[in-house]
Formats: sequence, structure tokens, C-alpha cells
Amino acid sequence: MQQTWQKLKILGFVVLLLLAVHGVNVLLDGALLQFGIIPRVDKAWFHIFTAPFIHGSWQHLFNNIAGIIVFSVLCMARGIRFYLVASFFIIAFSGVLVWLFGRSAIHMGASGWVFGLWSLTISLAFFDRSFVSILTAVFVALFYGGMIYGVLPQDPRISFEAHLFGAAAGVFVAFVYGRSLKVNAQSNKVKNR
Repeated sequence: MQQTWQKLKILGFVVLLLLAVHGVNVLLDGALLQFGIIPRVDKAWFHIFTAPFIHGSWQHLFNNIAGIIVFSVLCMARGIRFYLVASFFIIAFSGVLVWLFGRSAIHMGASGWVFGLWSLTISLAFFDRSFVSILTAVFVALFYGGMIYGVLPQDPRISFEAHLFGAAAGVFVAFVYGRSLKVNAQSNKVKNR
């Protein structure tokens, strides 16, 4: 029960932080938009870590909050530490790739993070192959499979790069996690002999 309460507190904190940052941005008439990722601008490299918390509109924010809630809950089923490490890596890895390869524009919003958590939940079925991972992947594929189209360039106002690199980061996290599970299983077999 205490673990569940902790998970709810973390998720609540993330949602409140996203809402608060956007509220401040609205009050400042969009002044925080400059903290989105600006590709290949040296002085803006640290925006990799600010961009996920900045949104261009309330609709943009609420779309991302919905995804953050669903996929955070699914990832937190593996534990808080797993969720926090996966989220940090997804934000950092996708942000670096957007900074290196993104179009000349200001890239902002939590959608790279959302796509990373989305692809992580699906990819774990392949790399972990547990019943729970497969069941989760089937659920996500059925209800959120259409997100795959978000990694393709469609609307110049939407950073498909963040979606694409976020999804790639999620697959990489699943791969590393799956490998660590195999290594742990093998070391446990050796100890039990």
C-alpha cells in the first residue's frame, strides 16, 4: 500500500509540475518557450532537460498529460526506480538526438517522453518475454497502436523528431533492461549450483 501511495505521489508531482510550468508560461505570455530544445545551439544544450516541461498550449499539455499518466502507471508496475531511471534516460537520450538532428525550430513538450514510455511498454514484451510484459504490450498496441503514426513527419508544428527519438530511446531502455534480466538470471543459476 505504501508503494502504491509513493507511486501516486510521484505521478501527482509530475502532473502538477507540468501544469504549474505551463501556468507560469501563460502568465509570462510564452516567455518560457525559449527553453525548448534549439538544435545545434551550444548555449541551449541544457534545454534537453527543460523542454519536456514546456508546452505551447493547454491542448498540447493535456494531450501529453494523458499519455504521461497512462504510460507512467504501466512503467511504475515494474517499480519506482525503473520508472525514474527509464524516464531520465528517455528524456536525455531523445533530447540529445533532437538537439543533434532536429529541424531548426524550437522543440518542446513531453511527447518525446510519452513516446519513449509507450515504446518501452511495447518493447518489453520482446526483450523480457514475461506474461505481464506481453499482456501489457497487447493492451498498449490495441488502445494506443495509432501512436506509431506520430513518428512520421505530418505537421510542421509538431516535433516528429521528439516522437521518433523518444520511441527509439524507449526501445533501447527495454533492450538494456531485458539484457540485465538475462544476466541476473544466469548469475542466479550459477549461485544455485
